[in-house]
Amino acid sequence: MDYGLIGKLEKAKRYAEDRKRFRFNKFNLTFHGDNNEHQVTFDNGTFTCDCEFFITHQRCGHTMALEILLKDMIPESVQA
Repeated sequence: MDYGLIGKLEKAKRYAEDRKRFRFNKFNLTFHGDNNEHQVTFDNGTFTCDCEFFITHQRCGHTMALEILLKDMIPESVQA
């Protein structure tokens, strides 16, 4: 048994519980909506989504769901 790895796993669990340790800077994902899949990106504090509502309002249910999910892990300027 690798006791060093066990220690690292315990440390990783503590880290994972502290959301403020993480700061997302950039990512893209496929959001499985009720009717369609949507491509959502996040780049240095700015969300984009390919859904029609986002195009006209610069915010949508997909990006707001991510703001909630990633609370404390994205810059506060984009959080609701």
